[in-house]
Amino acid sequence: MFNFSNLFKNDINIMTIEEILLGEIQEFNASDKRKWMIIGDKYYRVENDIFDRQILRYTENGAVTDKTKANNKLAHGFAKNLVDEKIAYLLTKDYSLQCDNKDYIEKIKNVLGKYFQYTLANLGTEASNKGIAWLYVYIDEQGQFKTMIIPSEQCVPLWKDSTHTELDGMIRYYNVIVYEGKEKKTVTKVEYYTDNEVNFYILKDNSLIRDIESHEGGPIPHYKKGEEGKSWGKVPFIAFKNNRLEYPDIRFIKSLIDNYDKTRSDIANFIEETKNLIYILKGYGGQDLAEFMRDLNYYRAVKIDDPEYGGVDTLNPSIDIQAAKEHFEQLKRDIKEFGQSVNMDLDKFGNNPSGIALKFLYSGLDLKCNHLEVEFRRAFEELLYFVNIYLSETGQGNYNEDVKLIFNRDIQINETEAINNCVASQDVISEETIIANHPWVDDVEAELKRLKKERKEKVDRAAKTFGSYNFNKVDGNDEE
Repeated sequence: MFNFSNLFKNDINIMTIEEILLGEIQEFNASDKRKWMIIGDKYYRVENDIFDRQILRYTENGAVTDKTKANNKLAHGFAKNLVDEKIAYLLTKDYSLQCDNKDYIEKIKNVLGKYFQYTLANLGTEASNKGIAWLYVYIDEQGQFKTMIIPSEQCVPLWKDSTHTELDGMIRYYNVIVYEGKEKKTVTKVEYYTDNEVNFYILKDNSLIRDIESHEGGPIPHYKKGEEGKSWGKVPFIAFKNNRLEYPDIRFIKSLIDNYDKTRSDIANFIEETKNLIYILKGYGGQDLAEFMRDLNYYRAVKIDDPEYGGVDTLNPSIDIQAAKEHFEQLKRDIKEFGQSVNMDLDKFGNNPSGIALKFLYSGLDLKCNHLEVEFRRAFEELLYFVNIYLSETGQGNYNEDVKLIFNRDIQINETEAINNCVASQDVISEETIIANHPWVDDVEAELKRLKKERKEKVDRAAKTFGSYNFNKVDGNDEE
């Protein structure tokens, strides 16, 4: 827990706020957590460690890079596929908000904007690759509520508690390119956010100095209402976590991907290196192997000093393809299992698996998405805090109501089985429930309206064809 209330006492033994902020930046920069953020982002871009591989030749003077040897670098995009599968499953279909106050829901959606689903998907990708994603909340110059995803490797959170639920402050540091005369330089900017204000610094010569070009270094309020500076009352950053541990997905499968890349590259090297025969020379009369290859290529013959025991034999190296194939297949299964992906093993489930089989196939992905969903729902509640303040400041009302964020998963189903179940459920459950579970229906309310309209048109057509009939008329008497 960070407490800066005593930093400004006249005591030479107390660190200044700038010294504390610099220490936090340096610690985070060298941390294991930030290292995994960089790794997760690299592997999502398929910039795997295999690209750094070198083939070494060991000599009396030590190991040197052997550029004459085959050095295939086969990088496989398992990490990208697993993250994209997870985001497509959970965060690509439009989210829903559940609340008794429908007017409040409409206002929330208007404030967040029509592209907030896109923001959610990007937050999911960022959190999956880096363990945590940060959403910055601000009000722009036109007075509109805005959000921005800040790269996680730029953010140093100062937590109030060990469970990482509430922020005491946020440090953001990032590099910008500036020109000093004709010289281009890289400058590290530092922003420090508290629950009341923002301060601006530049990192120079291993110390923080006020950035006078950015709001004269601050402090400045979070936003303005007219000419009045206002504060959110909280640090305007919201943590969207990948899981409780804030671990990226790559952390659980990196060693498996690295081994797959390495062994596949080794096989490629072997094939490239052994495409020619290996010669065994006995009693060869030449000076060296280079001379032997020249004689063989030019004369199609070589000379032997020892005609009785000399000669040239060949070896044709081979590899156990079956063992290598089994190893690769097992690695792929391990990556999918420990990456909690969908393993579409059609040999076991057939080409048209039933609903129960599909649930089993998606069990790992469901489990992984459940952790992300729990964290994102909590983060959305934090976001509503800022939305409510904005609604109040803009005169749209004061709200403090419970709103549930619902993710509509892109669940794969057996359509034929689902439709048959819907037909069999008629007169057992409500028509609305049946329509909601029909695989061809996206908007239940719209479908109910269309169905009601079509039924009315059928009744009207029947009335025109056969004439109208008053079903309330019984024995010649009209009933009200």
